[in-house]
Amino acid sequence: MLPEPAVPVALSRRWFLPLLWLLMIASLGAGIGMRQPQPPDEPRFVLAARTMVESGEWLLPHRGSELYAEKPPVFMWLQAVAHQVVGSWHWSFLLPSLLAALLSLWLVSDLARRLWSPRHSLYAMAALFCTLQFGLMAKRAQIDMVLVGMTTVALWGLLRHLAERRNLPALWLAGFAAGLGTVTKGVGFLPLLMVLPWFGWWLYQRRRGQAVAGPHPATLLWVVPAFLLGVAVWLAPLGWALLHEPSASLQSYAHELLFKQTGTRYANAWHHRQPVWYYLQVILTLWLPGSLLLPLLARPWWRRLRRADRRQWLLLGWALLVLLFFTASPGKREVYVLPMLPAMALAVAPLLPGLLRRLCVRRYLFGYSLLLMLATGTLGVMMMTDSHWAQAQLARRAMPDSLLPVLGNGLLVFAIAVATLAVWLRVRRAAVLVLLTHGMLWMLYGLVLMPTLDPYASASSLMNRVGKRIGPDAELALVAWREQNLLQADRPVREFGFKRPWAEQWHDAGPWLAEAPEKRWVLVLDKAMSPCVDPAQVVDIGIANRNRWQLLPGSAWDARCHAERAGASEEED
Repeated sequence: MLPEPAVPVALSRRWFLPLLWLLMIASLGAGIGMRQPQPPDEPRFVLAARTMVESGEWLLPHRGSELYAEKPPVFMWLQAVAHQVVGSWHWSFLLPSLLAALLSLWLVSDLARRLWSPRHSLYAMAALFCTLQFGLMAKRAQIDMVLVGMTTVALWGLLRHLAERRNLPALWLAGFAAGLGTVTKGVGFLPLLMVLPWFGWWLYQRRRGQAVAGPHPATLLWVVPAFLLGVAVWLAPLGWALLHEPSASLQSYAHELLFKQTGTRYANAWHHRQPVWYYLQVILTLWLPGSLLLPLLARPWWRRLRRADRRQWLLLGWALLVLLFFTASPGKREVYVLPMLPAMALAVAPLLPGLLRRLCVRRYLFGYSLLLMLATGTLGVMMMTDSHWAQAQLARRAMPDSLLPVLGNGLLVFAIAVATLAVWLRVRRAAVLVLLTHGMLWMLYGLVLMPTLDPYASASSLMNRVGKRIGPDAELALVAWREQNLLQADRPVREFGFKRPWAEQWHDAGPWLAEAPEKRWVLVLDKAMSPCVDPAQVVDIGIANRNRWQLLPGSAWDARCHAERAGASEEED
């Protein structure tokens, strides 16, 4: 979180807000249409959304021929709708994240205006925008930013009801948004935990003998039917399908998603296991530059809590509950705490004007911008001079050295621009400098870095080589594949399951090759190669996403061989 600057004297307040919105929209939207979906998550979501559009089956997402049971389909619905409106996956797959980010910024601005003042709305909005994790996730086609949008809607409704006055329409909206967020990603119900710090504040006021203003606690019961209505957007049609078409695959899908991917994943996570202090590390790094200002905010927050400031009780109490909720689970990922950011931006907004008047804070923000300038400038020089380190990084990812001048130029231009702004704005307007630096950073990320790396990060370069090698009339199948391979293929592709053990995939792929060996090919992960293949005919087609891929013609398959590859899957290996 970063404080939004005081409005420069030379700039009319009337124009500052439109210019701030222009900066945020331009920087967060920069790069849309200039890259393909990239791993780990983007290709699988776009693949499922594309299957919905092509097949007309919107209830259950698919990954190739298999049901995709790791996440509910709401986010994929949004991507599919965006495609229907825009008409191009290239231009539409990032739109849900962008719109959710802009919605979150507006809601935070509106809440700060209502809870404090119009002046503080600028501080809250810019504090959220100038957080590294928020900007990074706004430019990724992942569920998490859409989840943040939904949880922020729920927080907006709850705060309108609990911190302003009785407002049942806002409470209904909060419940519905929390329900919809829950069927978008299982933790979408978290905004409803705000009732716990509200009850804490209510009891604290009664113990102090103070009059308790606000809605009656019984009104909170209205959030329950609204939540159920939001959840029913997806669970109702799923339940109908289970009642009328109780197939084994559908039952397995429902069990996997509703139990294993929710309760089991939270209580007994099988991956991403991290120590209890993991989120402190996330906050310290991904919440820069504002994370280093948090110690300066502790005392003012404590004073406001002791005065029973209802707004801070709700915001800080809820953020603490979310942090404890995710800390209690052994499985931890940095994106889990992302929904806390809007509440934290609101909580710091009333304190930022005073904080920015402190010289040490302005010097820190100025130094943060200079550190970004030095880091990007150094990397740019290393790439422009073909340093051994830069070449080694590209070689690890099978990327050509020709990328170095493009990346180096972009980084150097960014560093020079930040240096120019630093000379102009100086320490006195360090907050303005950080705001503009973040805007340029996301433009660099969207317009230069991601498009330059895209052919190799998205696997489109690999699949183009595959298409040229086998020719336009050949048929292609995949074994031990990744979602980006299927998504980037230039023709209809045959696959034999995604989660199936490799031996079972080869059991079906072998006869498929033998039916027409002169025109059929298989692309396979090198570690999953079958022993029934003639190694002399195998084509090493290259590396993508740190995996080596091999291509084999149908003539390489020995139909008389019945050996199986050791190891049932990559995880087992």
